[in-house]
Amino acid sequence: MKKVVTFGEIMLRLATPDYLRFCQAKEFTATFGGGEANVAVSLANYGLKPEFVTRMPKNDIAESCLKELHKYGVGTSHVVYGGDRLGIYFLETGAVARPSKVVYDRAHSAIAEIQPGMINWEEVLTGADWFHWTGITPALSQGAADACLEAIKTANKMGVTVSTDLNFRKNLWKYGKTASEVMPALVEGCDVILGNEEDAEKVFGIKPEGFDVTATGGKVKAAEFESVCKQLMKRFPRAKKVIITLRGSINANHNTWAGVLWDGQQLFESPSYDITHIVDRVGGGDSFMGGLIYGLLTYTGDDQKALNFAVAASCLKHTIYGDFNMVTVPEVENLMKGDGSGRVSR
Repeated sequence: MKKVVTFGEIMLRLATPDYLRFCQAKEFTATFGGGEANVAVSLANYGLKPEFVTRMPKNDIAESCLKELHKYGVGTSHVVYGGDRLGIYFLETGAVARPSKVVYDRAHSAIAEIQPGMINWEEVLTGADWFHWTGITPALSQGAADACLEAIKTANKMGVTVSTDLNFRKNLWKYGKTASEVMPALVEGCDVILGNEEDAEKVFGIKPEGFDVTATGGKVKAAEFESVCKQLMKRFPRAKKVIITLRGSINANHNTWAGVLWDGQQLFESPSYDITHIVDRVGGGDSFMGGLIYGLLTYTGDDQKALNFAVAASCLKHTIYGDFNMVTVPEVENLMKGDGSGRVSR
């Protein structure tokens, strides 16, 4: 059984019911979520052995969060404790022309105050096949960025495959440094790099000629992103695979969804899914990453199948409420075969 370690922040998610705006809500639905934890849950559902590493306070909310992860089979034996609070994010789900909104309340969270040396990375990564992090973690604080770099360098030394989701969040970089200053040193240690249509531009200034993410009309041409993949691989020569997710936004409830993978020689393109009635798109990129890691570990040498699995898994996530993608391998493979009818399974 393949062991995958993910590192980052998990938060309490407080979402307005249905499509209510913040000012209308009298109650909020509480769940948990966070980029790297979402990936770990996906991998557990696919039968792998994920280990989620973070820093948490010792209180009942954090304990509830751990119980939620355990329910899905995610290991937490290397979680370190300290600090005063778990981060929170508030979600207002958009509809049609009104976009969703996220408000963060994660300043001074336990992991934002982490420091290098608090986690024994050699112990954590012993026996691991894969280590995953996202651009959210180094955005939290200098200490979180340093701890992340510490993990990446240890993984490189131990021969563990390292992946990143660039995951640019402009509202998080508030401690005096920009993503462009911090991210290159971390991405240099990565074997697999994932980004969306905007991440490479916002972090590294790399974009396809003439592309405007706000003017896709729901159609994104995969071939336009071959140059982005090549530029990223040239900038970060350790990378063996660069993947771009392609979201065409018709409105808040209706997106197209696809991806491309560049292996240094060939551009693989996935089928494009037309997602007409989105239930919850939060965690969509994380579900893609979880599917990709599973695919690359399982369908060895078949990058096309790995990419197709990632896109299909993420397509299904858009139909599931909450951050976590609660689908199985047979369900994903069924969609890959073309069965998107949604007929009752008996």
